[in-house]
Parts: sequence; structure tokens; C-alpha cells
Amino acid sequence: METEPLLIRHDGDIAELVLNRPGKRNAFTEAMWAGLPDLLDTLAERCRVLIVRGQGDHFASGADISEFEEIYATRERGEAYSASIARALDALADFPHPTIAMIRGSCIGGGCGLALACDLRFADDTARIAITPAKMGLLYPFNDTKRLVDAVGGSMAKDMLFSARQLDAAEAERAGLLDRRFEPARLEPETRAYCTRLLDMSPLSATYTKKMISRVLEGQDHDTDETRAWFANAFTSADFKEGYRAFLDKRKPDFSQGGADIHKGTDEP
Repeated sequence: METEPLLIRHDGDIAELVLNRPGKRNAFTEAMWAGLPDLLDTLAERCRVLIVRGQGDHFASGADISEFEEIYATRERGEAYSASIARALDALADFPHPTIAMIRGSCIGGGCGLALACDLRFADDTARIAITPAKMGLLYPFNDTKRLVDAVGGSMAKDMLFSARQLDAAEAERAGLLDRRFEPARLEPETRAYCTRLLDMSPLSATYTKKMISRVLEGQDHDTDETRAWFANAFTSADFKEGYRAFLDKRKPDFSQGGADIHKGTDEP
């Protein structure tokens, strides 16, 4: 039996990050938050698409409340814990490849924050989503609040945060919190089929599209030297050469060796 609280599984270029505390509805411990950035850093060079999921019937029920008495014993201790969570979620949001939260069952509090840090959220009809700091006299962190507002808009974000009410999958989809909703038996195969489709696309294009969209969401509203360079430098990339040659040859492009510059840590195509 696998006992590590965070598991990594690979299927070719598709990786899964599995939250593995099913007996606790995959609640996050402090150690799990602290370990996530390094884990993601390692994964970045070993996959092209990442699925984030929970073990068993639930995605994640948020932070492990049994740790709260110690974690929030002092303001300084609480601030350190919150900073650790922020680093983990920022690392997921900044992951260089597409990320998909595959949600079933409970997706509560920090679990919702984890899902919002992913690029896309696919769920089945069992999904139940809520953000609950109002029940405990806490605040939702700014970065998490921004991701929520980006997904659902200001009014819906206020509704969710003021009331801490639980959204079923249908309402979450209507609100823009979910990008796809499936019957339970279809969630995993449909998610994997989508990931397989992404593998047919340029990894360089995916990575720099993420960067472009992040700039827009951060408030950038015009081209800069940086974004113009990303666009122009793609013209000389290995991915573009493979893409247009495949088009001329009337064959499917093979991007399996593409995006090498990304893995080297450079910041330009």
C-alpha cells in the first residue's frame, strides 16, 4: 500500500500528483504544503501535462484542522504557515506545463485553492465545492481570492466567501469554477483523453501561452519587449520547425523532443 501523502505517477509524458490521505478526505498537512514546491520543480522536467487529483472519492477537504492549535499558536507561526501554503500554490500556478485538477467529491477550502491554482478544472457530478474561512473567523489569502475572482467574477466570489456555502457540480460549472463536468464514470477517461490531445500540441506554445495569459491576468494590457520577444523568438524554435515541416509533409508533428529550451530553464523560446 502506498503511504506517502503526496504520490507521483507517470504515464508517458502525463504525470499525476495524487493527494494520498483518503481517510482524511485528502486534507493537507503542513508538511504536504511545504514539500509541494520542490516536488513540482522536479516534475517540471519529467512531464508535459500534470493532473492533480485525490486518492479515493474526494479531491481535497482543505487544511488538516487537527494541526491548527499548534500552527496558529502565535501570529508569527500562523504567518509562516500561510507563507508556506502561498509558496505551494504559487509553484503550482507557475508550473511550466498545463495542469488539470480532476475533482470528485469534496473540494473545500485549501482544496479549492489548489484547484484554482491549476490551469483547468474537470469534475464529475459528485463534486462539492466550498471556501470556508468565514466559518472559522479567518480570511481567504489575497492570491487565492484573486484566482477565485478571475474564475467566477467579483459577485460570485463574494457570495462564496461571505456564505461559505457549498456549490454542487452543476452550479460550479455555471459559475465558471469548473471547465468540464462529466458523469462519474467518464471523468478519468475524458481527462486523460484531453491530456493526450495536449501532447499532440507544441510544449513551447503551451508554456508561453501560460506566461502570456498570466501577464493579462496580472493587469498587463499591452505588448512589452518581453512578450514581443516571446512571440518573435518562437519563429526560430525547434517546435515551429517541426510544426511547419509536418504541415508541408502532410503528417502529424512530433513534438516529443520539443520545448527543450524550457527544460534548460531559459526564459525565451
